[in-house]
Amino acid sequence: MSIAVVLLLSACNGDKKAEPAPTPEVEAPIEQPAEETQENTSSPYHAPLTGLPLEASLTQRPLAVMINNAPAARPQSGLGQADMVYEVLAEGGITRLIGIFQSQSGIEKIGPIRSIRPYLINLGESYGGVLVHAGGSPEAYTIIQQQRKQDMDEIGNAGAYFWRANDRKAPHNLYSSDEKLREGAAKLNYGNDVQVPQYTFYPETIAASGDGAEGTEPVEGVSGEPAEKVEIKFLLDSYVVDYQYDGSSNTYKRSVNGSPHVDLNDNVQLEAANVIVLGADHKVLDDVGRLAVNVEAGGEAMLFQRGEVITGQWARAAGDAIRFVKDGKEVPLVPGTTYFNIVPNAPSFESHVTISNP
Repeated sequence: MSIAVVLLLSACNGDKKAEPAPTPEVEAPIEQPAEETQENTSSPYHAPLTGLPLEASLTQRPLAVMINNAPAARPQSGLGQADMVYEVLAEGGITRLIGIFQSQSGIEKIGPIRSIRPYLINLGESYGGVLVHAGGSPEAYTIIQQQRKQDMDEIGNAGAYFWRANDRKAPHNLYSSDEKLREGAAKLNYGNDVQVPQYTFYPETIAASGDGAEGTEPVEGVSGEPAEKVEIKFLLDSYVVDYQYDGSSNTYKRSVNGSPHVDLNDNVQLEAANVIVLGADHKVLDDVGRLAVNVEAGGEAMLFQRGEVITGQWARAAGDAIRFVKDGKEVPLVPGTTYFNIVPNAPSFESHVTISNP
């Protein structure tokens, strides 16, 4: 029986819950790459989550925004200005997005914003982010209340910093902006004194070379295979994502169900300098179909960048964010946005990923 059938049956009629066999944990800490690959040299300041140059040091705290990904919520607004984006299953086979916003400002519309789950709390806080959501599961609310998480909840402590759009029906019409969210976070006395992970990036001159030319491999022993396109099926046929490599921009263009996935703010197709697909154990918790997703243990992963795929693992040290490693070493990212796609380990990690070279 496929995982789609198992999860949907469990959600509908209370059958025995799916419990995929646990995957081996990946050891951490992770060895850093060689010193010459860790920083770009064209500017003294770089965004810690994108590696892109900045005019001044970045001190503002990330916002971790829970974004609705139901078909009625697409196209979303603001994702094109996120530093990092996570896509992960929620109940019923749908997926939810987490946009991590830090280095860009003036984002006039972000959303639609939706509810939170325990593993979404975990991922958002791994970047030191203020958790932005509208409602949540009972387990998520218990964690937020008992552990006094720094969150902004539209139906709780921060309703004044959200608005409903008139061109969509609820619950697919809730939005905010980075200005309003930062204003609300300040009003709630949420400070900026948090630990934001620093990723390792290729120097800009190397990252811009996407043709496999000699001298473009900054980590000894790490090489990729051609990967012009990757298709990811999370669970349902209506949630198939693909990323098509564009050599002119050195990015992967994102589509959903065969159509370009655009940002409604500017109608530009979403793109990623790095696409990471990682496998995690998923467990159905109740008859509603709520999930537990293990976002800490590590496991199989693929990194797509510069038209190639590197097969390795994902690892996460205590107090840190998810990182892609190969043979125990963190592999640098290409400067730009990174998309993390978390798929179930069952029936197998590979069954969710199709790579092609048209």
